[in-house]
Amino acid sequence: MSLISVRNVKKHYRLERAEAPALVDVSLDVEPGERVCLMGPSGSGKSTLLNLIGCIDTPTSGTVIVDGEDTVALNDARLSEFRNRRMGFIFQSFNLIPVLSVYENVEYPLLLQKVPARERKARVLELLARVGLAEYARRSPENLSGGQRQRVSIARALVGRPRLVIADEPTASLDHATGSSIMQLMVEMNESEGATLIFSTHDSAVARHARRVVTMQDGRVSLDEVRKGSAA
Repeated sequence: MSLISVRNVKKHYRLERAEAPALVDVSLDVEPGERVCLMGPSGSGKSTLLNLIGCIDTPTSGTVIVDGEDTVALNDARLSEFRNRRMGFIFQSFNLIPVLSVYENVEYPLLLQKVPARERKARVLELLARVGLAEYARRSPENLSGGQRQRVSIARALVGRPRLVIADEPTASLDHATGSSIMQLMVEMNESEGATLIFSTHDSAVARHARRVVTMQDGRVSLDEVRKGSAA
C-alpha cells in the first residue's frame, strides 16, 4: 500500500480576478521508505505539491491520501495532529525558533505529542549526537552556521519518529559543500530510520541523492516523470 497517493490533483490560486493554475491533474504514488525527489525549475509546482502532501494546503480538486488518511477530509484540528504525529518538515529557511535553544527546538515536537520528560531528553540527545551537534545543545540557533541550523532542522524533523519527512529545497540556502553534506546526512537518516523522504530541488547534483526522481514542469508531472536516481 502506498504511503502517499495523489490522484488527479489540481490547484489554482486566485490572482485578482483571474485564476492561476499551480498544479494540473497531477497523480503520484510514493511507497513506504522511499527516497523521492521532485525536480523542476522555479514555478514548476514542486513546493505546491509538497504543501498538499504535507497538509499545509488543500487541493482545488482531486485526492491526497497520506498514510491511509484522506487529508482533504480532515478538519484543521485533525490536520494539525496528523502533521505532528506522522510528518517531519525540513525547510530551506530552517524555520527554527530563535528564542529557543538548539535542544528546545528539537524537543518542541515531542512537547506537542506529550512525550514524557525522560523519554524526551533521551530522544533529543540521541538525535543531536547523530547529527553531530551534541555540544551545541544549549546554544541559540542564531549562533550557528547555515549547515548547523539545517542539521538542527533534520534532528527536529526526525525526533518524533515520523512516517514521512518532507524537505522543500533543503540545500538552497547553503553552499555546495555544505549542501552535499546535508544531503548525505538525510540519506543516512532515511536509511537508518526508515522514514519515507520526499524532497524538492532544481539542482541535478542534489537530485542524485534520491532513488527516484519525479520531473515537474508547468504544474504537471512530465511524461518521463520517473527515472532512477543514483543513490549517494
